[in-house]
Amino acid sequence: MKWSTRAGIHIDRAACAWLIRRHIDPEAEFVFVTDPSEVPDQAIAFDMRGVELGHHDGDCSFETILRSYELTDPALWRIAEIVHEADLEDERYDAPEAPGMDVVLRGLSMIGNDEDTMAVSGPVFDGLYEYYRRQFLIGRDPA
Repeated sequence: MKWSTRAGIHIDRAACAWLIRRHIDPEAEFVFVTDPSEVPDQAIAFDMRGVELGHHDGDCSFETILRSYELTDPALWRIAEIVHEADLEDERYDAPEAPGMDVVLRGLSMIGNDEDTMAVSGPVFDGLYEYYRRQFLIGRDPA
């Protein structure tokens, strides 16, 4: 399936692309556009104004995708809190990791194109996911 979002990916778009590829569509192909009118007809648009998989009711796009695809994994929802705070900075969640994630993703987006940013941010999100997955399994911070 093709998925499309705005070019110049950052925290929410990078996290959404990771979520899509790891938990929804392992064969996902991503198309980056500068204008919503450039989204290919067959692509599912995300993190753009006016699309179903965008910001709604105070949620970031990552949260919207979790709700739309009924993903209930608590590790994904913990990552959602971090992404939300890094993207929206509205202090809805206690996510002390958010400023650091914001800086890391901004920096990665400065040294490569969107495909490069996705490639290097994927392992960052994989690591976050594994950390929180284990935390929920054992009931404490993993060693």
